[in-house]
Amino acid sequence: MTPFEAVNHFFQRAAVIDRLSDEAIAVLSGTFRELRVQIAVRCEGGARNVYYGYRVQHNAARGPYKGGIRFHPDADLEEVRALASLMTWKTALVDVPFGGAKGGVQVDATNMSEVDLERITRRYTEQIGHIIGPTRDIPAPDMNTNAQTMSWILDQYGRRYGHTLGIVTGKPVALGGSLGREQATGRGCVIVLDEAARDLDLGEPGEISVAIQGFGNVGSWAAETAIEHGYRVVAVSDIRGGIYQPDGLDIAAVRAHLAESGSVVGMLGTEPVTNEELLELDVDVLIPAALGEVIDHDNADRIRARIVIEGANHPVTPVADEILNGRGVTVVPDILANAGGVTVSYFEWVQNSQDMRWDLETVNARLEAKLRTAYQQCRQFQDEHVDDAKAWGGERLSLREAAFALAVDRVTEAARLRGYV
Repeated sequence: MTPFEAVNHFFQRAAVIDRLSDEAIAVLSGTFRELRVQIAVRCEGGARNVYYGYRVQHNAARGPYKGGIRFHPDADLEEVRALASLMTWKTALVDVPFGGAKGGVQVDATNMSEVDLERITRRYTEQIGHIIGPTRDIPAPDMNTNAQTMSWILDQYGRRYGHTLGIVTGKPVALGGSLGREQATGRGCVIVLDEAARDLDLGEPGEISVAIQGFGNVGSWAAETAIEHGYRVVAVSDIRGGIYQPDGLDIAAVRAHLAESGSVVGMLGTEPVTNEELLELDVDVLIPAALGEVIDHDNADRIRARIVIEGANHPVTPVADEILNGRGVTVVPDILANAGGVTVSYFEWVQNSQDMRWDLETVNARLEAKLRTAYQQCRQFQDEHVDDAKAWGGERLSLREAAFALAVDRVTEAARLRGYV
């Protein structure tokens, strides 16, 4: 099953719950626009290299397209298409007035100089500039892109179309970025964890153990926020491997070790674990915050966590999702769990539009309110659709089924009002 087929698997379940017409399914299961561009740049070493980039616009019934740009060798059209559709459902679920899009450049950014990355970013911006804009399609950072990347896009777009801060979000604060944006995705994971842990009556945060796969932007801030909320983070990892300490890790010390050595691996006082072993640790909460499809049919029955918080995009395959649900594991889906980033991106866009800035306390309070409300609305949807669950032989819809059905219902209503379906 391809990534886009996997996302549409969940959409099709939602379509049944929402009783969508065939016409609505045909419109919402496809993409509005897919752009593939050639990026030919002369690199620092003198060679002219050719890369390929994509921008997929899935749906804009509820507002301008919105979605990040990732630099990764696997960022092909199929993956970008899947991620664009996830953004449509994510923005609808947290009720921000955006649609869904995604961008990607097939390049190994980890082995490139900043000079080459800037050249690639600027050329990519030139190639997609005619389909983006502050009221049309607003990019943001994603895997291997950051605030500096957004600064280059802002500048390059401005050279041709006129300077406007709202063309991208995730910018540096000095260029109109929002306070709290960098931490938002990881912080959001812990906000929904609070709700899920309370639902399952796991006890006080200090009694709850958490393992986090991935210690990049999402995973590191999830770890820091989890400590702030009183949880015991016992394992983290990066691309080279992981570390485990059953009594709890000192995340500040982990950050310092990472800065010194380039990896979390080898930190004194910890046990080494592989990324695969981390997923199967005996913990209360697992946060896969690295790559997609890391929990599949091969290892789903070995996951011992009671709650899986999807910090990454589609880290659990459809088959694995069914296995986990059948075992009573609560999976908080990506369109809810990692929606903190797009929520604060919306806040940034609003601040740019109003030419004002909110303080960090305001941003975090509004983020928390948005995500807690979205979680509670998903739970309410579960309670209101027990008959649908029983029709499939279950006692209640999974949290993912409820989240997708709620999001799809909102997009369908907007599309109907516009006359699309």
